[in-house]
Parts: sequence; C-alpha cells; structure tokens
Amino acid sequence: MEMRPIPPEESLIEYPSDFPIKIMGPMHDDFAQTMVDVVTIHDPTFHAGKVEMRPSSKGAYLSVTVTVRATSREQLDNLYRELSSHPMVKIVL
Repeated sequence: MEMRPIPPEESLIEYPSDFPIKIMGPMHDDFAQTMVDVVTIHDPTFHAGKVEMRPSSKGAYLSVTVTVRATSREQLDNLYRELSSHPMVKIVL
C-alpha cells in the first residue's frame, strides 16, 4: 500500500510543535536509552529529560513516552518507521 503525502493544509499537526510518542517494549535495562538514541537521530534537540517511563503492572513491559520537537510530517513518519521496525519495540503510539 502506497502512502500519499498529506498536504500541509490537511495536516492536523502544526509544525513546529511538541509531539508525544509512546513506545512499548519488553522490560530491558537498555530499552529507554536505546529509544532515546533513536529519537535523537530524528530530533537533535531532544534530551532525556523529556522521557516518561512506566512499567506494566506485572513488570514484563516498559512504556516510554518521549516528547519530540516535530518539524515536519516527513520527520515524524521517518521516526515512526524507525521505531516501529526496531527489534526491541512492540508498539508505537
């Protein structure tokens, strides 16, 4: 399925803006830092102070919410693609 670009006038997001992304994966010592490393590639202004972490009720999974500075639809699409394809990641919201 080919995705067509969304014209700026149809976008629900105004750029630039702060945009939260929730990333979930199995509990692992390096999970949060690995996600920060991936996010920083797409948002060089990102810093770890913009990270919220929450373990699942049984402690098997970790939810990491990062707030990135979204500058374009392309930037967000590329970030979502990289996060979604990362072997440590189960879900990106």
